[in-house]
Amino acid sequence: MSPTRSAQRNVRDVVFVDGVRTPFGKAGDKGIYAGTRADNLVVKCIRELMRRNPSLPADRVDEVAIAATTQTGDQGLTIGRTAALLAGLPRTVPGFAIDRMCAGAMTAVTTTASGIGFGAYDVVIAGGVEHMGNHPMGAGADPNPRFMSERLVDPAALNMGNTAENLHDRFPAITKDRTDAYAAASQAKLAAAYSNEQIQHDLVPVATMKPGQGWTLHTTDEPPRPGTTVADLAELRTPFRAHGRVTAGNAAGLNDGATAAVLASAEAAEELGLSVKMRLVSYAFAGVEPEVMGIGPVPATEKALKNAGLGIEDIGLFEINEAFAVQVLSFLDHFGIADDDPRVNRYGGAIAVGHPLASSGVRLMNQLARQFEEDPTVRYGITTMCIGLGMGATVIWENPHYTDDAPSSTDQATTATTEGAAA
Repeated sequence: MSPTRSAQRNVRDVVFVDGVRTPFGKAGDKGIYAGTRADNLVVKCIRELMRRNPSLPADRVDEVAIAATTQTGDQGLTIGRTAALLAGLPRTVPGFAIDRMCAGAMTAVTTTASGIGFGAYDVVIAGGVEHMGNHPMGAGADPNPRFMSERLVDPAALNMGNTAENLHDRFPAITKDRTDAYAAASQAKLAAAYSNEQIQHDLVPVATMKPGQGWTLHTTDEPPRPGTTVADLAELRTPFRAHGRVTAGNAAGLNDGATAAVLASAEAAEELGLSVKMRLVSYAFAGVEPEVMGIGPVPATEKALKNAGLGIEDIGLFEINEAFAVQVLSFLDHFGIADDDPRVNRYGGAIAVGHPLASSGVRLMNQLARQFEEDPTVRYGITTMCIGLGMGATVIWENPHYTDDAPSSTDQATTATTEGAAA
């Protein structure tokens, strides 16, 4: 009789190796990606990841998870699998599609990261794509009539702009003046990050062709409006409510773009000589009232912090998706964080750079990873976002460059200013 053997169940550390994205474009006939297929955008990202990480053999990729909110046409047909094939990965590499609306790419990361932690995968590619020009939000959707007839949700829950106006109603201290000021600051921070070459490293150049125009190589984001002032924003109309507070200037636009990232077990990263930009600490998703979906990051963050045994005071950097300025400010107010806290969205956010729905989660991670590298005094950071139909998502990351004796970025700036004045 053979001896009985017990299966091993060891939880493994998960690391963020690398992430890239296309420049984000404006949705519509005049946008840079008009006439471009969505799947080709994410294929660009996968190919760039493989190019940037030559020590990663293609046959060591165990899974490709790609998110899209609208999974039809060029975003359908199990896009994780089709993108893997189109990118030239071996046919042995499987793939799948994910839909969690705005948190699609974030869910692709956490789902595959769970597989790594469990031992099902060693290396994965996770990301998202949204071509809102090809697939306008809600196009082809058929909400069940019970939502309205049984009053399961407020009718406003099916329009994201209305949910943002509802947040203003719930938190009257968040005025339009505050949201406009936050939005103008987002534009200014993104412009500064571009000037300091903090964005470009993670962008994949994309060539597009339009009839009568020929080929154009796109290397920067299309949506930003550098130089935007609060006075400019004050003049914009409020399309969701007469005399409302939400405008096109203090909300993210309608955008096209794709992202992708490589995740691995810590052991596989060491074996293959892959970089480690972040370590996964914990993550959480939470549901809230659909008609105020923007508050979703609050309970998701509380849940993720509890799971990690951390407090909000332990978080040194915040990457919050800026679907609406009021949504970001409701998060900051809840945790007692100032509107202009330097830990928050150092490179600006979606109000400036754009929000191609299911792709945005990895953009947040790219920016946090870059900031971790720049600031070794920060040990923990979070990426968080609200999600349509009343949800929130938060991922807590640890900085592998952390050292408690390094001068902070604030100290370095102060020293440089003092030395410059002395000279």
